[in-house]
Amino acid sequence: MKERGLIFTYGLVFFITAIWGLNVVFLKVLVENMPAQTMTAFRIMIAGVTALIIVLFTKELRRLTKREWTFTILGMIFGVMAHHLFLALGLQSIPASNASLILALVPIATAVLGVIFLGENLTKARITGFVLALFGVFLIQGATVDAFSLSIGEGMLFMSMFAQAISFIFIKKATATLDSKAVTTVMYLSGSLGLLILALVMEPSGLEGMAEASVGVYAVLFMSGIVATGIGHMVFNSAIQKIGASKTAIFNNFVPFFGVIFSVIFLKEVININQIIGFVFIVTGVLFGTGYIERVLKKRKLKELEE
Repeated sequence: MKERGLIFTYGLVFFITAIWGLNVVFLKVLVENMPAQTMTAFRIMIAGVTALIIVLFTKELRRLTKREWTFTILGMIFGVMAHHLFLALGLQSIPASNASLILALVPIATAVLGVIFLGENLTKARITGFVLALFGVFLIQGATVDAFSLSIGEGMLFMSMFAQAISFIFIKKATATLDSKAVTTVMYLSGSLGLLILALVMEPSGLEGMAEASVGVYAVLFMSGIVATGIGHMVFNSAIQKIGASKTAIFNNFVPFFGVIFSVIFLKEVININQIIGFVFIVTGVLFGTGYIERVLKKRKLKELEE
């Protein structure tokens, strides 16, 4: 039964990564048919309400301490407001496939920040991983001198990716004493209000633009908010508690893969050989940079010694 439960959890997380890959396509559709900032505020609000319903149903919400509020709010500023805002703005000018590949750098950026702020070890394998991942980005950008200069849209995606990586540091500190589902709920609800205030200032006609969208676009908005963002993050956080953060994080590598596949299928985007090779380098870099390869090798050595 235990093995069946583990297989079910793996399958569920794999399914969520496919949904997140599809969500990049959803976002591309949404930013092309709705005001980006106003849409993002409402999408995150939908996710927050979804998370709140789940948390109230499971009775896992309680009053936060000052320390928990501090780390949760910092996680919200970077992981909700900055990440989702830059993501929406960036998708206005670059293909969804490119966005998916840039977002593949989140684990490696998190590993770098872990070394800087959490005192994690900087090993030769991790350095190798960082170099491989950066080379992968270089290939995605065209493998030329021009690859070192980013377009505004690509710059936005890099800021989105980096903001999410920073948020993981604060989320890790917040969840040391607070349930991850409660952290997610507070982050999305408070973050959506912050995004809405920004949208009202920066997009004065945003609400009018939202009213002009079709029923089909609104269906995509609710699918993205409820399923991909709200339920998706709840399931992913639950998997972290069951199988551990390191094992769950490896599944993140499937997100850009599905993002690229769905971009080709639904948006008719064209993928070149440099992007494919670049993606391989990024995934390899992530496996080395996050310490996954080291952990596997250590387990093998211990097993050999025991035998």
